[in-house]
Amino acid sequence: MAPFGHGGPVDLRTRLDAELRERIEDAVDLVCLDALVRSRRARGLPTPAADSPSDREEFTRSVRDFLERLGAEIPRELPNEQRRKLPGAAGDVDRLVTVQVTLAKELPDYWQRFEAVGESYAGEATASGGERRSLIDRLLGRG
Repeated sequence: MAPFGHGGPVDLRTRLDAELRERIEDAVDLVCLDALVRSRRARGLPTPAADSPSDREEFTRSVRDFLERLGAEIPRELPNEQRRKLPGAAGDVDRLVTVQVTLAKELPDYWQRFEAVGESYAGEATASGGERRSLIDRLLGRG
């Protein structure tokens, strides 16, 4: 087998998983950046700047919020048996992305679900001027 990259031979499944993970990370970044820009516009604020620590912090928070939302909404219709197979979603952003990689491999309509949640997320940022309810409030139907 011919080597891929610098690490020597890599099996096809590992390479595909890495590419899927990268695609999900890129898609999450795009949704979160879009939501942040929309929120800023709705509040009459300047667009985020890459060299601003507070803007980067806000973006990082947005990524985590969106990944948590994806983790709550996408598997909602899965049978309990499939949900039990998902990696634990608690923890860092890396673990939250791992859950999405697993869902993308399991669900034939994953990207349609992702897009629907992403559109809703970005739309809320615009409608509310960036003030989004916490995940727990959404799940409990509060506020």
